[in-house]
Amino acid sequence: MRMSAIRAAIADAARTVVLPAGTAALTTTAYVPDAVTAPHFFCAEYEAQFDRAMRRALDEATLTCRVLVGRADDRAAQEILDALLEGSGPSSLKQAIEAARGAPGEYALGGLAHDLHVTRIQGYRWYEHQGTQYVGAELMIRILGKGATP
Repeated sequence: MRMSAIRAAIADAARTVVLPAGTAALTTTAYVPDAVTAPHFFCAEYEAQFDRAMRRALDEATLTCRVLVGRADDRAAQEILDALLEGSGPSSLKQAIEAARGAPGEYALGGLAHDLHVTRIQGYRWYEHQGTQYVGAELMIRILGKGATP
């Protein structure tokens, strides 16, 4: 699996969420940014397990993504974050990312992976990024793909 391409495709998928009226558009990056324009989704650390099937046929990765929301108004920020963390709906990151799985029988992320699944949300708390406080959470994404890359 080419993780840099997978991270870019996931960031592109996350960008399709529709936030409530009056909310700034979600910005996304495939990497940990130097500066955040809130609300912001980014792909962060990942773990990989190699050789889940013989002859480099399958690798499995768990990608940690974060979403950070500005805290000008604590309650409003948490309401925006809650909308992004819903399991379904137009503002759901889970729904937007999993839409990139493709149709049944197709590879995920335009052929970059066999499949992916947003498995859980964790770390709903205050985050400091470059000296600024944000309310945020982490999304864990399980990705399966071919071990050998072309």
